[in-house]
Amino acid sequence: MTTKTAQAGIEIPKKKKHFFQMLGKQWQLVIMSVPMLFYVLLFNYVPIWGWVTAFQDYQPREGLFGSKWVGLGNFKFLFGNENFLLAIRNTLAMSLINLVFGTVSAILLAVLLNEVRNKTFKRTVQTVTYLPHFLSMVIVVGMATNIFAGRGPLNEMLLGLGLVKEPVLFLGEGKYFWWMVGIINVWKEVGWGTIIYIAAMTSIDPSLYEAAAIDGAGRFQRILHVTLPGIKSTFMVLLIMNIGHLMEAGFEIQYLMRNGLVMKYSDTIDVFALTYSFGTKVPHYSYGTAAGMFKSVVGIILLFGANGIAKLLDEDTLM
Repeated sequence: MTTKTAQAGIEIPKKKKHFFQMLGKQWQLVIMSVPMLFYVLLFNYVPIWGWVTAFQDYQPREGLFGSKWVGLGNFKFLFGNENFLLAIRNTLAMSLINLVFGTVSAILLAVLLNEVRNKTFKRTVQTVTYLPHFLSMVIVVGMATNIFAGRGPLNEMLLGLGLVKEPVLFLGEGKYFWWMVGIINVWKEVGWGTIIYIAAMTSIDPSLYEAAAIDGAGRFQRILHVTLPGIKSTFMVLLIMNIGHLMEAGFEIQYLMRNGLVMKYSDTIDVFALTYSFGTKVPHYSYGTAAGMFKSVVGIILLFGANGIAKLLDEDTLM
């Protein structure tokens, strides 16, 4: 069904008319969203024009329109470059570790806090755990470097307990690097991630817990059969979003903690792009752009793929 406008005589579907009526009623919110809309367009969509350089031998002197066109030559270089392949491996490995550790720790902490009845203790723990989120990554890495140092607190504790006979070179052996990144990310972000799950738990109907208790369910059984199913939709949406970010393992931690001994394990796609764009005697901006473009395209594919699989499984989806 449609409705004719009195002025122009244009047929407008009722759904669209309802949409515009809602916009008119919420015009204050629309005006408030305009600056953020411009921000997103300016910093997220306008730079996409620069992807053209991924198909050029870009030279600043020649400019965007004067640089030589090389087609897929830059991508052929990337996939024939051992450092880039290692960067992909490192990115995926650290992303998966961050995803598993971050998700499990956030849900576990949220469940534990949800079971606490002392509000003062609960609020104190929440505050202490999410404060690290606001710390600069430079400060966090500095703290971590001191903790994992050869004569740092962690090695002193291991030596004191007799678990090791000599200090472990956490910062000098590649096999420890991925796990250190995972631990640092969990410590910094677990409290912040917990907020979402706690909010989801507060929306669970209390009568479900009462019914479970009447049926003889203990605390652990109530968690298993009421709390966890109650946050399933939130978990699925966050999981889909996180899968879309699997190609983004981070930049600051890896760049600040990298050294010659662990470089094969520390460099991610972002670090690779920065190194080839600005860290060589002859900058190769096109290589860095091609690497960033590859990361973005794969991320989009992963996002839609995860969303599609969730739909097939009849689970909650992002879109």
